[in-house]
Amino acid sequence: MTLISPHTQRLTHLIMVILLLFPFLFLLLTATPHHVSTTTTNHQQDTMDPSELQTLYNIMETLSSDHKWRLSFPNPCKPSTSWTGIQCKLGLTDSHLHVTRLDFGTPPNPTCKPTSTFPSNIFQLPYLQSIFFFNCFTKTKTTLSVPKDHTLSSSSLQQLSLRSNPSLVGSISPQLFSRLPSLQILTLSQSRISGVIPPEISELKSLVHLDLSYNQLTGFIPVQLGKLGSLVGLDLSYNSLTGSVPNTIGQLGMLQKLDLSSNLLTGSVPMSIEKLSSLAFIALNNNRFHGKLPVGLANLKGLEYLIMDNNPMSIELPVELGQLQKLQELRLANSGFSGEIPATFSHLSNLTTLSLQNNRLTGSIPVGLGNLSRIYHLNLSKNLLSGEIPFDSGFLKRLGKNLDVSGNRDLCLNPLEAYDCVKLGVDVCDRSNNTRVGKINSRVKPLKTSEGQVVEISQPTLFFVFLGFHLYLY
Repeated sequence: MTLISPHTQRLTHLIMVILLLFPFLFLLLTATPHHVSTTTTNHQQDTMDPSELQTLYNIMETLSSDHKWRLSFPNPCKPSTSWTGIQCKLGLTDSHLHVTRLDFGTPPNPTCKPTSTFPSNIFQLPYLQSIFFFNCFTKTKTTLSVPKDHTLSSSSLQQLSLRSNPSLVGSISPQLFSRLPSLQILTLSQSRISGVIPPEISELKSLVHLDLSYNQLTGFIPVQLGKLGSLVGLDLSYNSLTGSVPNTIGQLGMLQKLDLSSNLLTGSVPMSIEKLSSLAFIALNNNRFHGKLPVGLANLKGLEYLIMDNNPMSIELPVELGQLQKLQELRLANSGFSGEIPATFSHLSNLTTLSLQNNRLTGSIPVGLGNLSRIYHLNLSKNLLSGEIPFDSGFLKRLGKNLDVSGNRDLCLNPLEAYDCVKLGVDVCDRSNNTRVGKINSRVKPLKTSEGQVVEISQPTLFFVFLGFHLYLY
């Protein structure tokens, strides 16, 4: 029998323990590098690219003195340490956070200091998608400029919106369009931008909404606008644009809103406008349009607002407008329209507002207008209308002061309705001899008899009646 020494036994036990623990040691050793890698990635996801961070700080220091931006926000893209008005997203090709949206001008967003000017380096933020400046540039004159070198990186910019910036002056640089191919929304309104609309605007193939309203733009509407096939909203109102509206406007097949009001536009409304089958809103008021409206205007079945006040049209009211079944507002005031109010207007069942004042309309008011259940504003004043107003007391009460038929000398009101309505500024009809009884607003109003007729009692007659009644009492 062979005896095993105590030393050999201890060695054997040690080897067996090592063999039993080996799998656990292996897992521990292999897991350690993976844990270190994860920690590094998470740390990276909370930080910005250093050059992008530096550009962001430069922009904030140029625009706003609300904070000491570098000290107050050492990691501005981290959700727990960011400010209102900034949005960031994790990059798709790296593990950094990147600025995607910046808002300035009104609290709680960063406000702009009086000396702030437009920061052209904002276009160097490579992942920026949306920029908003509202009431930001109000003291120091500035222009909308882009970098002159090739450092422009914001090819991903989709929305550029500058509203209510009275110190924003100068013209629109064509480079703005050529360097921002992804732009979908461009709003440069309520500023003092001047000059012409650059033809290069046609390069914005993705543009959906264009608003250049309330500026000092001059010149023609460029024919190149017709190339913006994705355009849904076009607002060029309150400028000093001249010339006629180009026929290429009819190529904007997706257009839903067209506002060219308050300019110096001339000529007739282009025939091609009848092709805008998606149009819901059109405003051409306060211009110098004249001549006939396109007959095909009746094909715009989705049209809800047609506003054409204050144009020297000098034509008869088009009967075809009565085919626009979805029309809610029809404003054709002060435009020299003549002839009768078409009876087809009574078919506009969705109409809420009808403004035809200060024209040369003749004839009677269509009876069917009183059946428009949704109308709440009706102005037919200052025309040449005649006959009896065909509205019952329910209609008169519902509209109240929102009904104006004054300034039509040959228009009168049914005597039976003369006591339940507000002042309309017209005479009461005398059905017995087709003459007027008197003004509704006069001191002595017509009286109703038991038969429902109206008897006029003069002031001398009233005097003797009251005198006799007084003598009788005493």
